[in-house]
Amino acid sequence: MHTHELLDRRRFLKAATACCAAAASPAWAGLSDSGRLDGFHLVAQTDRRRILEAAGKYLSEEPLTITAFPTKRSTGGPHDFYSQADYFWPNPKDPNGPYINRDGQSNPDNFDEHRKVMVRLSIQMPALTAAWALTKESRYGKRACDHLRAWFVTPETRMNPSLQFAQAVQGVSTGRSYGIIDTLHLVEVARAASFLAAGMLSAQDSDAVKGWFSRYLDWLNTSDPGKTERAAKNNHAICWALQAAEFARLAGNDAARTEVYRLFRETLLPDQMAVDGSFPKELTRTKPYSYSIFNFDVMAGLCQSLKGLMPDAPTFNLPDGRGLSKAAEFLYPYLQDKSAWKWTKDVEHFDALPVRSPGLVFAGIAFHQQKYIDLWKTLNPDPTDKEIIRNYPIRQPLLWV
Repeated sequence: MHTHELLDRRRFLKAATACCAAAASPAWAGLSDSGRLDGFHLVAQTDRRRILEAAGKYLSEEPLTITAFPTKRSTGGPHDFYSQADYFWPNPKDPNGPYINRDGQSNPDNFDEHRKVMVRLSIQMPALTAAWALTKESRYGKRACDHLRAWFVTPETRMNPSLQFAQAVQGVSTGRSYGIIDTLHLVEVARAASFLAAGMLSAQDSDAVKGWFSRYLDWLNTSDPGKTERAAKNNHAICWALQAAEFARLAGNDAARTEVYRLFRETLLPDQMAVDGSFPKELTRTKPYSYSIFNFDVMAGLCQSLKGLMPDAPTFNLPDGRGLSKAAEFLYPYLQDKSAWKWTKDVEHFDALPVRSPGLVFAGIAFHQQKYIDLWKTLNPDPTDKEIIRNYPIRQPLLWV
């Protein structure tokens, strides 16, 4: 046998041995320092068929942006995102007057087209990117880039990098700080864009996309609505933080990421989580089950977004033990068995839950908890209930691990 043949054989046997060892190990075993390699393979093994089937459907669908859906209800322009507050309804005592609040009950007569196309973007573009990450087939990456250009680059169709007209309330406000939660659906888009920036997008388009998110991050940090949302006392502040962290990550703004991490450690975590891992402010809502899961998933996503900063965000705990591990420990029994839920049932959509929680797989990998990963695999990854989709911003964990 020639020397080069012997070396090739040794390399093959070494690789085969490594593959067999990996297959025989628990899903979380042998993590690299970044946690990415084994997590990626775990999610890829679970989601490969799901991802490729979805991406195959989306290849033929053209990008759509908010400019295709102008509305006279908005006081903004055609490039300004507009939505109406979900839980506000006409007042029976004054039908033509200001709307009134009915917490947890979404008004079906609201203008919802801008949200729908943003959700469409957040479903299709990351799925296409995940398919490209799995296969390296350029057709998936090219179509994902088409969406990025339409939303963030092309002058005729792009969205303005602000959210001044979101969650308006008829007769009360043309837009509210609470509306910033609507662009939570851009978080996974930004995550996916970071995969495409070097490999598929041109340098000019990559700079334009990063520039858009950088400008929107500035608006989140400096505008009155952004500053108000950052200071919110419930899930809205966690949602602000996830957006700021991931948009800063794409834009390469390390100072902004560091500041978000400080906010998480010093304010959001101590103010929002109880010692048992619950979120007391969410438990008082009319949909406590939904909002508890939602806040857990968003917090888990925030910790994934902040990975690379020290101390490691997913495994960070306050001195009394509060952290992502406690939140997962609290919610796991109720994700496993909804009938065990000890608090009020949600006023709407309780039967549609739970769905596949990204927080479970992130926590399972971070804390070597196979039971979290096993439960994650059994839950529905693609809900169809509109309200559940609205509160389900991370659908492709492959892009996060």
